[in-house]
Amino acid sequence: MALLEFRPVGIYCPPADVYIDPTRKVSRAVITHGHSDHARRGMDAYLCTDLAEPTLRHRLGPKVRTQSLTYGQTIDLNGVKLSFHPAGHILGSAQVRLEYRGEVAVITGDYKLDDDGLSTPFEPLACQHFVTETTFALPLYHWPPQTEVYAAINDWWRRNQEMGKVSILMGYSLGKSQRILKHLVADIGPIFCHPSIEAVNEIVRQQGFELPPSRPLEPQLQREDFHGAMIIAPPGALRGEWLDRIEPFTTGACSGWSLTRQPKFAPKADRHFVLSDHADWAGLNRAVQLTGAEHIYVTHGFTEVFHRWLEGRGHQVSSVA
Repeated sequence: MALLEFRPVGIYCPPADVYIDPTRKVSRAVITHGHSDHARRGMDAYLCTDLAEPTLRHRLGPKVRTQSLTYGQTIDLNGVKLSFHPAGHILGSAQVRLEYRGEVAVITGDYKLDDDGLSTPFEPLACQHFVTETTFALPLYHWPPQTEVYAAINDWWRRNQEMGKVSILMGYSLGKSQRILKHLVADIGPIFCHPSIEAVNEIVRQQGFELPPSRPLEPQLQREDFHGAMIIAPPGALRGEWLDRIEPFTTGACSGWSLTRQPKFAPKADRHFVLSDHADWAGLNRAVQLTGAEHIYVTHGFTEVFHRWLEGRGHQVSSVA
């Protein structure tokens, strides 16, 4: 019996009878992290890390059936040893390790090798079968040092403040926004977050992680409350009456897509900062090398490019949906 099957509904482990990050309803879903393209509604039961469970329940509803494991904890599913290991993508994100009859497969979900100071850093895992994302699998994607990006963000905030402008920085509500907040210099000025972000911030704080103080955007706030402020918001929130109360303002965006001239994320932002929660080209290659895997499966991104690249270097490669 094969350890992995790649089906339209998701990656399936036949002997364990579980799906990893399924796209449609299944009886038992193993979830790598809480982003909506990996953790979808409607599963009968969810298995995730203990660090991901609070945000998973927040996003999917308190009545969902969840079971959680700590990193490295193993459970036996019909003879398959399953465990979660840090992926470094966002808080609680995990690689899924499956061991069965001497074979080991690792499914990364989304990951990055750089330690962002909030997520548990990526853990290389030796295996025979390695399923890797390829979101930024092009040689042009090379991330600048994080410290330089954080310094640039804080300097941008200071300059905007000197010009009498409010700073609005856009990032995904789960993961990116908490990473941005973690590295803001709170002494510069007040920090506000869109309610969808502040709700996640509070969950993260309740889990014992330190974040700078922030306030939710609320209807009663007035123009003077935003003097010199930084606002963190998802890009879809840049509309509505609350914008009228903070003018003049300037916008920034944090994404790996910001590296290109026509970024996919918040293309109309005034300023772009290259900050990704995914591995860049060098990181993807390094991860493959560290596993020592005999067979690489590429998915979610520039699969064709990475497939050809790895195959040209002697790897056995398969592209999967």
